[in-house]
This record gives sequence, structure tokens and C-alpha cells, in this order.
Amino acid sequence: MKRFILVIFFLNSCDLFAQTDSLFPASNVVVHKDFRLDILGRKEAELNAAIAAILARSAMGYRLQVLSTNDRALAMKTKAQLLQQYPEQKTYMFYQSPYVKLRFGNFKTMPEAEMYRKQISRMLGGASIYIVAERIEVKPEPDIKVDEQQ
Repeated sequence: MKRFILVIFFLNSCDLFAQTDSLFPASNVVVHKDFRLDILGRKEAELNAAIAAILARSAMGYRLQVLSTNDRALAMKTKAQLLQQYPEQKTYMFYQSPYVKLRFGNFKTMPEAEMYRKQISRMLGGASIYIVAERIEVKPEPDIKVDEQQ
């Protein structure tokens, strides 16, 4: 019986301390916002727009992994040779411990990558070159404008 009375007393006391509008009918909440939050929001929106623009210029494609070595000087020399021979393509060099890896090109199709793979393999004396599927940079197609002369 004592437990029952204690439970009822506890439930009633919780009800008394609940926040209701009837206790404070004229209360208003004042929010003090830091002006830097607006600046942060604008910067975040600009960053998101820039990321969306970058992703719009990329797609899945192929690159050639030309070299994976510990010798950074060899990687730089090979990169220079590739850029001299194929100035229209880009090279990508990155360090993945303990190797320096050199990747070449932005190819949309496998046959296009295979053609370059054979040429570069001959140029480098029969080196093993691998075709790697990854996200590539896509050049924006120029808008074709037809002049209407009438």
C-alpha cells in the first residue's frame, strides 16, 4: 500500500513540474545568434556548389599505371618523357607508402587506353603497364553554335 501511494505521489509531482504555458503565459524566448553562423552557412553553400561542379566534370573511366617504384627520380624522369611525348594527356603521380605511383591519361573507353598502353610500353622498352579503372576528369564538350544567316 505504501508503494502504491508513493507511485501516485511521484506521478503527481512530475505533472506539477512539467513545462506548460498556463504557468507563464507571457513568456517569450529570445535567441542570441552569432553573426559568424551566417558566414559559415554561406561558405558551406559555396563549397558544396564547387564540389558539385567538380563532380559534374568527372566520370568513371580508365588510366594507365605506368610505374610503381621506390625511386622518385625515375618516376620524375618517366613523367617528363610522357609529357614530352603526349602533351595532350595528363599524368598523375602520388605516393602510396612505400611506392611512388605514376598514372597516365583520362580515357573514357578501354580500347583507347589499350592503344596508349601499347605505345607507351614500346616507348619504355617493354615495361609492364596496367589499365586501372577509376574516376577520371572529363573535358567539357564545347557548345556547338550554328550561325544562322538569312
